[in-house]
Order: sequence, then structure tokens, then C-alpha cells
Amino acid sequence: MMTWIIIIVVALAVIFFAVFGFNRLRTSDVKVQEALGGIDVQLTRRADLIPNLVETVKGYATHERAVFDEVTAARAQVQQATASGTVSDRVAAEGALDQALVKVNAVAEAYPDLKASSNFLDLQTQLADTENQLAFARQYYNDAVSTLNQLVVTIPWMFVAGPAGVSKRDFYQAPLGQTQPPTVQF
Repeated sequence: MMTWIIIIVVALAVIFFAVFGFNRLRTSDVKVQEALGGIDVQLTRRADLIPNLVETVKGYATHERAVFDEVTAARAQVQQATASGTVSDRVAAEGALDQALVKVNAVAEAYPDLKASSNFLDLQTQLADTENQLAFARQYYNDAVSTLNQLVVTIPWMFVAGPAGVSKRDFYQAPLGQTQPPTVQF
């Protein structure tokens, strides 16, 4: 009789651990997905601000067509990457958009009246705020990935990771040469 009680208690403990471990890993995985969504929100916000910035600059620099075409292509790449891309696709799209913004800001440097425009200054402020929020979103994502990756590779959680369908995730790395947000010198 005592043996059966011990077997039942051990079986219940194993079942409890499996359910608890499964739920903990799935919850961590959902947090990573949520954090990646936060990056997408900020990238989309930034991409949505770009047409306004471009239109403001166009009025002053109509002959800079190649720069505007590049910005449009980079914006489309960001939208595509956030819709269905991997983390590395998002990083590449973000890098292309960063480079395009640097070129727009270089065009703005050539037009002193543009730099004094309230519309341009407001857009620059919004972009700076978005850059700060994007940096926070990246850090939040990497923190969530760190937590998940630690669970997936440590005992006892690693025994439940496979059945839970959870695996290690890649960290969000800034594109090469893009560790700082684009800057504008007035």
C-alpha cells in the first residue's frame, strides 16, 4: 500500500513539473514574440514618419530624386520585413532605412531654410523619440530572448523544451555600422 502511495505521489510530481515547465517555457516564448512585435511597432512608426520627412525635404530639394527613391525602397523593405521576416531580415531592413535617413539628413544640411522649418524640426524630434523607443524595444526583446534561452538550455527546463515546441532564439543585433542612431548636425 505504501509503495502505491509513493508511486502516485512521484507520478503526480512528474506531471506537475511537466505542466509547470511547459507553461513556463511557452510563456517565455510568448514574451519573446511580444517583444519582437514591439520592435515591429517602432520600425513601422519610423517608416510611417519617413514619407512626411521626405515630403518636407522634397519642397526644398527637388533635384535629389535618387535619395527619395532610396528612402522609398528602404521603407518598403522595412514594411515587408516586419510583416513576414525573420529577426535578421528586420535588422537588414533597419540598416537600409538608417542609411537612407542619413542621406536625407545630408540633403537637409545643404538647405539652411529647411533646417529652420518647423515641420522639419518637428519630424526630426519625432524620429529621435522613435529611435529612443526602438532602442528600448530592442533591449526588451533581447532581455526576453535571454530569459528564454537560459530556460531552454538549463536543467530541468531543457527536458520540457522539446515537447513544448520552444527553442533558442536569436538576439537582435544592430546592423553593421549602425550601433548608433543616425545623427543630424545643424
